[in-house]
Amino acid sequence: MSDNFDAIVIGAGVIGAATAFELAKSGRRTLSLDRLPAAGYGSTSSSSAVIRSFYSTVAGANLAWESYQVWLDWAGHIGLDANGACIDERGPAQYRETGCLVVKVAENDHMRPVCEVMKKVGIPFEEWDAAEIAKRYPYIDTRSFGPPKTADDPDFGEASGGDIAGAVFFPNAGYVNDPQLAAHNLQCAAEAAGAEFRFNSEVIEIRRAGGRVAGVELADGSRIDAPVVVNVGGPHSGRVNAMADVMADMSVRTRALRKEVCYIPEPTDVAFDRTGLFLLDSDVGGYCRPESGAKIVIGSPEPDCDELQWVDDPDNYNRAFSDQWMTQAMRIGMRLPTLGIPGQATGVVDLYDVSDDWIPIYDKSDLPGFYMACGTSGNQFKNAPVAGALMTALIDACESGHNHDAEAVSFRLPRTGVDLDLGLFSRRRAVNQDSSFSVMG
Repeated sequence: MSDNFDAIVIGAGVIGAATAFELAKSGRRTLSLDRLPAAGYGSTSSSSAVIRSFYSTVAGANLAWESYQVWLDWAGHIGLDANGACIDERGPAQYRETGCLVVKVAENDHMRPVCEVMKKVGIPFEEWDAAEIAKRYPYIDTRSFGPPKTADDPDFGEASGGDIAGAVFFPNAGYVNDPQLAAHNLQCAAEAAGAEFRFNSEVIEIRRAGGRVAGVELADGSRIDAPVVVNVGGPHSGRVNAMADVMADMSVRTRALRKEVCYIPEPTDVAFDRTGLFLLDSDVGGYCRPESGAKIVIGSPEPDCDELQWVDDPDNYNRAFSDQWMTQAMRIGMRLPTLGIPGQATGVVDLYDVSDDWIPIYDKSDLPGFYMACGTSGNQFKNAPVAGALMTALIDACESGHNHDAEAVSFRLPRTGVDLDLGLFSRRRAVNQDSSFSVMG
């Protein structure tokens, strides 16, 4: 026995739920499938949920700047019910604007290339020297400690001489207070538009018929028919692509990367949840942002000294904290010297879905009807609402006969009016050497 739908979305993280929402709005009878018990319970729930628009490519910055406009009106984006209340009875996720400070280092060419991209896109920024940073944020130690080191280095934590070269401040940046709730918001919006969601449902086969995708088979033996299947499987996306046998013509692929994120109390002398900001600091090798409940979220931008932990089996990896947790906390402690580091590690250990150049794949495949939104973990949470819309535009074009591989679809970003060349996110692209090759994208 099989069900029939117009489109199946594999994965109900924030991008999967956004894609289901947009496909349902386009009039398609849409089904979302997720192996977990609720929307956003995978890597979305472990996201640092940072909203920022600085990228090393113009396309990345345009996409993020458009998405920023959506987060400013998140409740309006997901919609209201018949009584004028939020479509989700749990209420909308909240965007909190803190601003972002990015420390200049030789490795990011003192932010000069990014600043040029910002000028082209029209994204505001300010350049500050060390004295200005100290004036604005007196709790920040402006000494240079770089380049980043591992904790077993004898010079770890020692100032390397002089102050940092300054930083770039981006006022239009912050974070979403509850990333899992944002995914649930999108689920509710998608359901209001007619989509269905099935959880605890594991896809074990991508079915074919007549030279194109025909649907999926689930672990419980049920078969679901659909002429369109979209892989938004997060860290499992590589497995799903292999299942569909579509990897032969992919010059850019994805892998699962193990990551640790720290949650620790803010300094007792700094109300970081009120006066703190998103800090990206490649001089010490860390990033942090405020968190509700007088806490700080700390992560790593993958400095060269750290060994990346690639995972072959996304269902079987070490979920315990390692020495990396303490290293990350101590790195931010160099910049915030009154930060106390508890002896008990708290936070999350999860997987990123990472492409070869850390730029997502938003594309069709060589199997007609099978599409992918992959390589999105780490830096695409912010772009979820627009990613769902551009995937729907891509599907509309391809299912109408457009050859996206020969002539890339152009997607008009509705709020900023910019035309985005979706070929830049192609599975067949050359690895983008303008990328930062890190979570910064």
